[in-house]
Amino acid sequence: MHPAYSVIFFTTASGMGYGLLALLGLVGAAHGPASTLAFGLTCLAFAFVLIGTGLLASTVHLGHPERTWRALSQWRSSWLSREGVAAIVTFVPALCFGWAWLTPQADHQLVRVLGLVTLVCCAVTVTFTGMIYQSLKTIRQWHHPLVTPIYLAFSLATGSTLLMAIAQGFGRGQVVQSAITAGSLILVLALKLLWWRAIDRDPGRFTMGDATGLGALGEVRQWEVPHTAENFVMNEMGYRIARKHVQKLRRLVVAGLALALALSLVTFARIPALAIPAAVLAAFAAYASAFLERWLFFAEARHVVSLYYGAARA
Repeated sequence: MHPAYSVIFFTTASGMGYGLLALLGLVGAAHGPASTLAFGLTCLAFAFVLIGTGLLASTVHLGHPERTWRALSQWRSSWLSREGVAAIVTFVPALCFGWAWLTPQADHQLVRVLGLVTLVCCAVTVTFTGMIYQSLKTIRQWHHPLVTPIYLAFSLATGSTLLMAIAQGFGRGQVVQSAITAGSLILVLALKLLWWRAIDRDPGRFTMGDATGLGALGEVRQWEVPHTAENFVMNEMGYRIARKHVQKLRRLVVAGLALALALSLVTFARIPALAIPAAVLAAFAAYASAFLERWLFFAEARHVVSLYYGAARA
């Protein structure tokens, strides 16, 4: 599939924002109102800006952005519609939580309930995003049970690195933050390696015989290509990237995540001169890795329509 940068930015930026917002809900549930107004406002501002800009970026990929509202009407059958509805619904408990969390006199129980509801809504929204791709049977690399968990893990990993960086900057760094960050980065690494291994071992179950319905008659081969020049389907659905480049980019993703993990471990020392720059660099490394991973996620995908354009299996 041709990587669309608007969709890549949408899934990575909003994923980071939802991960941060979910963790803030967990912080509120555990500790009550924010420790300081400045810290709370900064965290919420980052979360809402990332989510908002990500959602706006998603409309760029549409042929008619002014008709975006129509996508919400098919929530009974479309994961895309469900994601849109969930994204809008999440703003309600999130804003209520933000108000309660920033109010020192707010009831601890109220902050806890709103925080947990916000956490659940964020998780549901990211899950629906992952299911948009996992539900597509026509793309074997996406139709895999690890796709949605990977989306959730990246959201948690990037969100936790950002929260750790903000907390360190305000002198609110805690060991538990570093532990959550390190654990989520290890989880992402494990899931991605398992997914890459699975798709590399799967040669594809569909052939030209399946595509034409003539497989029962024997091996079906293409006599000639359907087009003599590139077309939209070939560019969008048949995007190809050399295997050597795939391996190089995969190593960069792993290196970026490993760097973020190593930097997050530095923050355990709780030495401001080291912890603050390490946490900030970890957040940048984690997001850069997520962006590159998401580009590969699209570039490595092969739609079954590629069978009509020369692919042996899909």
